[in-house]
Amino acid sequence: MNDSASFVAHARWLIPVEPAGRVLDHHAVVVRDGRILAVLPSAQAREQFADLVQVELPRHALIPGLINAHTHAAMTLLRGLADDLPLMPWLQQHIWPAEQRFVGPQFVRDGSALAAAEMIQAGVTCFSDMYFFGEETAQVAAAAGMRAVIGLIAIDFPSAYAADADDYLRKGIALHDAWRGHVLIRTAFAPHAPYTVSDEPLRRIATFAEELDLPLHIHLHETAHEVAESEARYGMRPLERLAQLGLLSPRLIGVHATQLLAGEIASLAAQGASIVHCPESNMKLASGTCPLPALLAAGVNVAIGTDGAASNNDLDLLGELKTAGLLAKLGAADAAAAPAPALLHMATLGGARALGLDEEIGSLVPGKAADMVALDLSAPHCQPVHDPISQIIYAAGREAVTDVWVAGRRLLHERRLTTLDAAAIVAKTAEWGERIGAADHNQDSG
Repeated sequence: MNDSASFVAHARWLIPVEPAGRVLDHHAVVVRDGRILAVLPSAQAREQFADLVQVELPRHALIPGLINAHTHAAMTLLRGLADDLPLMPWLQQHIWPAEQRFVGPQFVRDGSALAAAEMIQAGVTCFSDMYFFGEETAQVAAAAGMRAVIGLIAIDFPSAYAADADDYLRKGIALHDAWRGHVLIRTAFAPHAPYTVSDEPLRRIATFAEELDLPLHIHLHETAHEVAESEARYGMRPLERLAQLGLLSPRLIGVHATQLLAGEIASLAAQGASIVHCPESNMKLASGTCPLPALLAAGVNVAIGTDGAASNNDLDLLGELKTAGLLAKLGAADAAAAPAPALLHMATLGGARALGLDEEIGSLVPGKAADMVALDLSAPHCQPVHDPISQIIYAAGREAVTDVWVAGRRLLHERRLTTLDAAAIVAKTAEWGERIGAADHNQDSG
């Protein structure tokens, strides 16, 4: 790609993720035309590749780019709106009315830009999005130099984006065709949830996904209410219904999964499906707890997501990993549940596998794209460094992120965004905040 680069990045600690748990002291990643050419000791790299630019990261851990496997990027503009309410009142009385008033191409463009800036600063190099006007999010991500898997949203109900299920599918296929072959942008079918998409559209989506070789990204078993409603309406739990409709396969990316039975976990493992764990959103909305230790023990591929900033309220994937680890240990009454290397795997190679991108990203190995994040571990709260992986998960936080590359292009340089104008983004966000807040207040007053 035109923005790719060739350089050698020397790190105090290099964490390739493959093999699991490995930490390489004083190693370097050699990047040629945006791809990883070699991983080798720094002294050897300096000698063999003296002609390349040498990037020095003497206090840093270098890891693969983080993958946020479930977002609603544009909903950053709804951050903090009507906090501390249960899921359905929050949605029905505040979020959905705000979306009906404001969601359109400009809303999605500006909200996605805000999300991209926040995610890059937090070390996220790739995100999987589910929202309306996906073409706008794709354009923002591509311009920012980020990877994105854009959801081809489907839902039974009309919106500002589409009139009905057929219209959503038509527009989704057109979006897929428009971005087919792009080096950074991929697509996935994104039926919103089993309770918002009826049988016939789900069957068609399953067929299209096979024909186009695309993932299936769907909210699944998010709440006990969703499961009870499915049992009352269809006589079966949502996952069983998806299986009958042909959606339970290695393509399936089930998001939230707070309500899983042992047999359902076994089915997910047997079919090679993936689960995206969104612990902070689940906790904030009191939706339930994803059984992470049981999923990992069964061999289910697990990725991590922030969900939208409206229900989180941030896009801090490192913070999400710490929460996931602590919650798993507490729930399992086992301090060894979900160890730090397994958590980092969820945010890197686990996310890549869920999205069908594990041949391209997710680990620092020769042949893959140079999607990388450098974290400065020299701050007092990160010292001493007995175990860099544990330090990244439990102590460092997103404030440690200093540099970010996607396909060798530096999107964050010493904590400064290089492809996005943060001041302009914040100014636009302030305008949206005033409009959205006033409308929500007037609704409450009325």
